[in-house]
Amino acid sequence: MRFQDTPELATWRAQVRQFVDSNWRAQSKPGEEEDSMEGPTDMRRTKVWLDKLAENGWIAAAWPKKYGGADMSVLEQFVLNQEFHEAGAPTSRQMLNLVGPTIMLHGTEEQKAEHLPPMLRGEVGWCQGFSEPGSGSDLASLQTRAVRDGDDYVVNGQKIWTSGAHRADWIFMMARTDGDAPKHRGISYLLVNMKTPGITVRPLINMANGHVFNEVFFEDVRVPMRNRIGEENRGWYVGTTTLDFERSNIARAITARKNVEKLARYSRERDAAGESIGRTYKLEIADRAVETAVCELLSFVVISIQARGGVPNMEASMCKMYGSELSQRIALTKMHLTGMKGQFRKFDGIETTLGNSAAMEYLQVVPATIAAGTSEIQRNIIATRGLGLPRG
Repeated sequence: MRFQDTPELATWRAQVRQFVDSNWRAQSKPGEEEDSMEGPTDMRRTKVWLDKLAENGWIAAAWPKKYGGADMSVLEQFVLNQEFHEAGAPTSRQMLNLVGPTIMLHGTEEQKAEHLPPMLRGEVGWCQGFSEPGSGSDLASLQTRAVRDGDDYVVNGQKIWTSGAHRADWIFMMARTDGDAPKHRGISYLLVNMKTPGITVRPLINMANGHVFNEVFFEDVRVPMRNRIGEENRGWYVGTTTLDFERSNIARAITARKNVEKLARYSRERDAAGESIGRTYKLEIADRAVETAVCELLSFVVISIQARGGVPNMEASMCKMYGSELSQRIALTKMHLTGMKGQFRKFDGIETTLGNSAAMEYLQVVPATIAAGTSEIQRNIIATRGLGLPRG
């Protein structure tokens, strides 16, 4: 699915493509396939690329120049992200687009000056401390406490499913600062240095034998009050702004389309070899192609709201829910096509077209409908905020 750019955006897109060709594609290894899902395997190449983006202010291009951005319009940044994902090139440093916009919207000038420039330069890594063992989908019921003691908060509690906590320098988190207030109130949004005494990180190994998630324990952790973002006891509203930004990602739609294109190419190759996959699976690929077009359209709805200066809420939930469920359906279709061979990591013919083991990929996308708000929560938001349906 293609939309026509305005003359100004078309000129900008051509500039971006030239930059990508010179600084990313030209550095690829022979036979290396562009794949935004699998990501780059050469970490040095990735660092050089991200440093190039930082020099141009393109890592967070819509940010003001005084914070290291390029003051681009949202549509210009959208084109930038499209072209980067089409090439399989990284677009930003981890968590940059979650905590960065939140600090910009709700932080003090001192907080912006302290955290935003080093974030863009890649000097610090961040992780998100929202979910707890008893507070995942119902995030407002979180129990981690932050009690005032002089000029500090003393934090005690536990976070779970914290991506990248074992590598992060800072964590942005929500903690309860008023235990007597209603659950959506009495919560504050804090920035915590991960080297602070009293923080323990324990790995959670997933079913694909990978280490992405962690448990994070806080035992009498002292956090300066100056590290609170926004007003005390108003952190829920700061936190939901973070979540809205997280659900507004064009990358999911582009990744889905590229993976469906791989499935179609694999089917054509099988036909050419006299080994047709059969009508049923061809129709299944067609279904995925239609769904991918819908996913891309939803992304355009979200970006159009942002381009008008709004913050997508219900629309972002639609985009997140549909895209994450689609990624699972695409992985399942890949399992159907590859059959028993899909259980292996490497095998002749299929690997060159479809990449990773189908079974491994299916396991990796299981958390997609859980992270950043479950599909059930997204449906609740759509029903109540979008359709005006009563709760309960």
